[in-house]
Amino acid sequence: MTFQVPPDSSLSECYGAESARIRRQFETTGDGRAAILARSNLVDALVARLWEQFLSPDLNPPQDLCLAALGGYGRRELFPQSDIDLLFLAADGRAAASHREPIAAMVRTLWDLGLRVGNTTRTLSECGQLHRDNLEFNIALLDGHYLAGSPELFRGLRENAIPHLVGRDRQELVRNLADMTGQRHAKHGNTVFHLEPNLKESPGGLRDYHVAHWLALISEFERKGGSASTEGLWPPVLRAAGDAAFTFIAATRCALHYRYERDDNVLTYEMQDQAASTGIGSGPGQPLPAADWMRRYFRHARGVFQLTNRLLDEAVPAASSLYGLFQEWRSRLSNADFAVLRGRIYPRQPAIVDDPALLLGLFELVARHGLELSQEAERWVEECLPRVSAKTAGFGGMWPAFRRILALPHAGEALRTMHRLRVLVAILPEFAAVDCLVIRDFYHRYTVDEHTLMVIQSLQSLGAVQGARRSAPPSGKDEGVWEQRLAEVYAELEQPELLSFCLLLHDIGKGMPQANHVEGSLAAEATASERLGLAAADRETIRFLIASHLEMSATLQRRDIFDPETVRAFAEKVGATERLKMLTLLTYADIKGVNPEAMTPWKAEMLWRLYTEAANYLDRSLDEARVRVGEESLAKVEEVRCLVSPSAGSQDLSAFLEGFPKRYLATHSPEEIAAHFAMAGQLASAPVQLALRPRQRHFELTVLTADRPSLFASLTGTLAAWGMNILKADAFANRAGIILDTFRFVDLHRTLELNPTEVDRFKASVVDVLAGKVKLESLMSGRVSRQAPARRKVPIPTQVRFDDTSSSHSSLLELITHDRPGLLYQVSSLLASLECNIEVALIDTEGQKVIDVFYLTSRGSKLSSEKQDQVRKGVLERLSGVV
Repeated sequence: MTFQVPPDSSLSECYGAESARIRRQFETTGDGRAAILARSNLVDALVARLWEQFLSPDLNPPQDLCLAALGGYGRRELFPQSDIDLLFLAADGRAAASHREPIAAMVRTLWDLGLRVGNTTRTLSECGQLHRDNLEFNIALLDGHYLAGSPELFRGLRENAIPHLVGRDRQELVRNLADMTGQRHAKHGNTVFHLEPNLKESPGGLRDYHVAHWLALISEFERKGGSASTEGLWPPVLRAAGDAAFTFIAATRCALHYRYERDDNVLTYEMQDQAASTGIGSGPGQPLPAADWMRRYFRHARGVFQLTNRLLDEAVPAASSLYGLFQEWRSRLSNADFAVLRGRIYPRQPAIVDDPALLLGLFELVARHGLELSQEAERWVEECLPRVSAKTAGFGGMWPAFRRILALPHAGEALRTMHRLRVLVAILPEFAAVDCLVIRDFYHRYTVDEHTLMVIQSLQSLGAVQGARRSAPPSGKDEGVWEQRLAEVYAELEQPELLSFCLLLHDIGKGMPQANHVEGSLAAEATASERLGLAAADRETIRFLIASHLEMSATLQRRDIFDPETVRAFAEKVGATERLKMLTLLTYADIKGVNPEAMTPWKAEMLWRLYTEAANYLDRSLDEARVRVGEESLAKVEEVRCLVSPSAGSQDLSAFLEGFPKRYLATHSPEEIAAHFAMAGQLASAPVQLALRPRQRHFELTVLTADRPSLFASLTGTLAAWGMNILKADAFANRAGIILDTFRFVDLHRTLELNPTEVDRFKASVVDVLAGKVKLESLMSGRVSRQAPARRKVPIPTQVRFDDTSSSHSSLLELITHDRPGLLYQVSSLLASLECNIEVALIDTEGQKVIDVFYLTSRGSKLSSEKQDQVRKGVLERLSGVV
């Protein structure tokens, strides 16, 4: 196209009008490929017009300079907010210097028109060199098209400089691509299946598609010395899938750029809703539910990921001769059916077979040794699978072969490969219900099938931890300690394959019509176990684990696990030590598979404590709930005695500890307890003792004082007045009526971090409120600011429930709602006004979801039904007015 500017219009107006036309066309057709090509053509015309203006005003173009498009623009894939990458190619350094000023003027004009320009001026000889400090430039040169200037210079680039560069430095270019791709994949967790993926950078995204494109280009330049249709070089089985994936991604990225008017490539929940409702990628007027639309995205991304990895495997040579020697050792792993060479498995009999045992034997080799399949093996699987499935419907009766895979140390890797090649769905047709399934919430990061595979790999990684421990003892109190504890439990399992099979099934119900996903998963278990031929006793164990797979996590988060009644109720539900071990490991793996940060050291420690307490109960050795120093020997108490001041009497320490819940001793170090005791010794001179400590991502406030009405509400209100967001809280009391409350909170406005002098003022305000010198209401009215609440990604309805069976002495109030400023103060002040005493408070936050549990008494007894109704009504009324 040519760029015609009417006499009464400016260049900017013409460019804007044509860009608007391209956008309208996209919004009508949804054709992203057409839109990016149209914008590329538009910029071609604009650049040619400016070239004439600045570099060829007399229609006599310079013969020593050429202008070419690079990168995405060079591929004619110019998305609405993409940069314009330009190469000013000079014959030599003198030519580059002579055109410096008009080039600068041309680039400034492009910036003035609102285009983001990345430009470089290079000589032809420079383009033929490998730039090890800027290999991205060498890669960008692979994609280019002629814009203006000397055609001979451009032909010299495409037909001489680049082919010679590739022929000389192909291996380094490919290794660089492989390294960059591996680093990017690792940054995104090496998985396609993020619930809010980055359309460009995530595995299986646009950048992976381009890596496959570049690998094909490098191969073509090396083979022919020129460029060609790179898609024709891809494996035929993946070619059509790659083309369809790019069509989908191009449309979606155009929609993202037009929506946000910036180069934003994250597929947020909001954007998924819009794209699905307008038929992006599926056609205008063809809306889909957002979950179904994302399933299409993930299936496209999975195909791109597979294409890229296959081409990288073909292109990257072995690293060294040492690698070859190592792989020669691996070749000893070959058997009568499969050969192992360079860490990959090859079928010895490439003929198509219909023997399910032989097909599963291939994956047993993967699960036993952690090997990968060769391309030949993958093609063999793809060709054999239909015939095997036809002969043996659903792999009926194949449990013995399948259980061998599940019991091996690399079962997770084998299952992931089986899923990618559709073998897993052939064995477990029920698993198709969660293939690429999106379940939206603020907590899970992956699709249901990816979460399931990550859970199994997390579980079986404990076997590697146990193996490592045999050669190296634990190094300290860190993550490795509780992993080693759980690894010991995993090593003790009698049938670990049952637990792995349970994990494959435990979330299938999320893709089934049953309202409760546990019921759906149990229905899936019934058909799968019957078809595969599991024994009745094994099925009973698996059904128990599926039915109870949320029980331990719920107990950790919503019950006081230091209350003997909680432990008793939980242990009696489990019933047997072996089931307790399996349920503990299932809970650990399930939480860890949610997202990389989900299994915190605190959760791991509480999980281990609940396991040990329940195991003790099952062995009839449950401890008492409260500390009684004179009646039992407590090792931690003796450690504390060694730390306190010699002037402090032993009886004083015993009196301080007497009556505290044992969870106080369990959750605090001897040093912390000694510090608390020292604080208690100062109560006579200062009735409120405070300790404020900055942690890695939050602050921790410890308050020690005598019990008084509305104490918890006063503390939460003061924190709310200062704009602090409470993450967790603990409340303890000893027999003498000394209260020790601990709050972990985030300083939302960074007040204490940025203004150190405010720390003393903050502490003073806490003391003044508790001492009655400052009214809480005046403090809150002077400090609390109205701020817009965070956007709610997922609706969280408020739930208020009471439980009178889990504790022998308290009524449990469980509150689930959306997190918001001042929430805990609103609830605790209401409880105080209704004369409800908070015996224990378990405050937890998961993303934007609050799960608060209060153990309540009124005048020393459980709450009456009338009192419970008052609390329920009051909480709902107050929260309906909290912003």
